[in-house]
Amino acid sequence: MDLILWRHADAEGGRPDSGRKLTERGGEQARRVAAWLKPRLPRGCEVLVSPATRAQQTALALGVPFVTSPAVGTDARLDDVIAAAEWPARSGAVLIVGHQPTLGR
Repeated sequence: MDLILWRHADAEGGRPDSGRKLTERGGEQARRVAAWLKPRLPRGCEVLVSPATRAQQTALALGVPFVTSPAVGTDARLDDVIAAAEWPARSGAVLIVGHQPTLGR
């Protein structure tokens, strides 16, 4: 199984945390990474995305269908992310668009 982790792009500060949007810089970051990543995604890759606005905006830049998963949201624990990805048992690839510090653990 391939597990690909993508932390959302640069976001504005403030509250509520779940509603924070990408900055202009973040939008450009998301587009650049998406342009690089999209042709490299394995065929049939499932994309799981945090429900937070900034993660949704990051994933939209990729231009592929995705599933919104609270299991990879702002309060996710590493165990939640691994379970959502069904790692290591799943065959195929999964891309997670989520948050630090969880994705860095």
